Amino acid sequence: MICSVFALLAASASVTLAQFVTPPTDLINATGYYNTSVRYKEVPTGICELNPDVKSYSGYVDVAENQHIFFWFFEARNGAPSESPLTVWINGGPGSSSMIGLFQENGPCSIDENGEVVNNPYSWSNVSNMLYIDQPTQVGFSYSVPVPGYISDSGGDNIIVLPDATCPDYAEGYGTCATYSYPNETLTANSTVNAAENFWLTLQGFMGAFPQYSRQGFHFSSESYGGHYGPIFNDFIEKQNALNLTGAHHISLETVLIGNGWYDPLIQYQAYYNFTVFPGNTYDYSPFNASIQSQFYNNLYGPGNCVDQIKDCAARGINEICEQADNFCAYEVESMYDTYLGRDEYDMRELVPDPFPYSYYISYLNTPEVQAAIGAYQNYSESSNSVYLAFTATGDDNREVGTVAAIKRLLDQGVTVMLYAGDADYNCNWLGGQAVSEEVNAAGFECAGYTNVTTSDGVVHGQVKQAGAFSFVRVYESGHEVPFYQPVMALEIFERAITGKDIATGTITPAATYLTEGTQFSEYREGNSTIQFDILPTNSTYNTTTNAPNSMSKRGLKSNLFGRLSHYGKKFKP
Repeated sequence: MICSVFALLAASASVTLAQFVTPPTDLINATGYYNTSVRYKEVPTGICELNPDVKSYSGYVDVAENQHIFFWFFEARNGAPSESPLTVWINGGPGSSSMIGLFQENGPCSIDENGEVVNNPYSWSNVSNMLYIDQPTQVGFSYSVPVPGYISDSGGDNIIVLPDATCPDYAEGYGTCATYSYPNETLTANSTVNAAENFWLTLQGFMGAFPQYSRQGFHFSSESYGGHYGPIFNDFIEKQNALNLTGAHHISLETVLIGNGWYDPLIQYQAYYNFTVFPGNTYDYSPFNASIQSQFYNNLYGPGNCVDQIKDCAARGINEICEQADNFCAYEVESMYDTYLGRDEYDMRELVPDPFPYSYYISYLNTPEVQAAIGAYQNYSESSNSVYLAFTATGDDNREVGTVAAIKRLLDQGVTVMLYAGDADYNCNWLGGQAVSEEVNAAGFECAGYTNVTTSDGVVHGQVKQAGAFSFVRVYESGHEVPFYQPVMALEIFERAITGKDIATGTITPAATYLTEGTQFSEYREGNSTIQFDILPTNSTYNTTTNAPNSMSKRGLKSNLFGRLSHYGKKFKP
């Protein structure tokens, strides 16, 4: 299972302009904690944040020779930034850029179809200083060794290095001559555990270079493969704190938040069957006929198939065994959804190509003006194929890597943990996330119940089950990137979590004995009114009030979804 597989397969294609990047000469040099080198600049107003009174900085932390991690920081909009909390956001993949979270989800701005910067009134920087990190090396704007090159479409998305910054005739047809990181897998991480140290070093660098923003506690947020990253990275932070390393900063971790996370492959591969066959999703959409349901079951549970291979990986821990399990389960279980349906794994309501969330920001980040403004050393792509291949070679995606146990340790150390999930996401679906939340076995969680989440707009956007400092939130009518689909709820539950309030109302400081009251399971059903059966125009806009495209009509929205056999047996290549 790859929580960002669609983006990863299109990794290199996301660079849309053929250009070479001129290395910046205006970065300020600083030394962070633990003697970490930092280079940065102040980003001009209007590149993203539109308020001239709110500062923004971007730059690099040099975590190792030929390994340079890009960050983009935004001051909190409300209140004094020096007195505001600090929250880091990282996207998953493995290999996905955190500019996805910044521009599509919870950052101060987005980019419209005209390439214009648009203010996000629901930015998480409303209530916290926000730090977006592209990690590991070679992801997004993070780089190893910048090289001129182009991407071959002959197979494998290989970067062909050029002798100089000139696009030759034989490469022009590809349209992707640009500056890239030299795609050496030894110059990046190859597993979750392996990536943890450089993430910690990046925090040490930033906090030392900007101590004024690092005094009021630290909060971690992520999504998707962040279900691996979050528990392991923050467990590593706590272990580093305990070592009392000379020159290192004690990072006061207070909160860990993970949206639609990929935590445990054994649980979550089975959840693909649960989401599509039994007990099914809450949109009253049963996508497979009896024959495909049987095939799905056998691919998952048949002797020697997905579940057995995951268990074999866990028992033997051999990279090749885990890589094979990863490939088998991804192609023969998860991807049955793509093969037969042509639906978006990240939002089951839409067909592919899905115009949501908007991707206009990719072209914007590949303009020379923007790259100069943020001090970039290479062109931008949403995902790194090199990082993906490095993680694939160790089978990291198919390993549980101790995520559940790490969550439990964080809770035992007094850290608040909130897991949340948009319930229209198939890829890292909420049924799997809910099962993982039970597996954590947090004190009292089995006795808690699901209750409605109250938000300022008076609309019930979801439910929460909470025991003490641990909670699981189901978000209605939301795909994989929850802040895009439900911005009001996302901002308010984020603020509640980092300020130590209950998720349901935001009015209670929960004690260790606090339990939400309600049903054992979240029982709300949306029905099929927002399921789409036509491919949407590329310039469609999403309405967060109706939870559907603004261009949506009554076309194709019949109640008899089970009678739609046109998808069955038909293969799609999204």
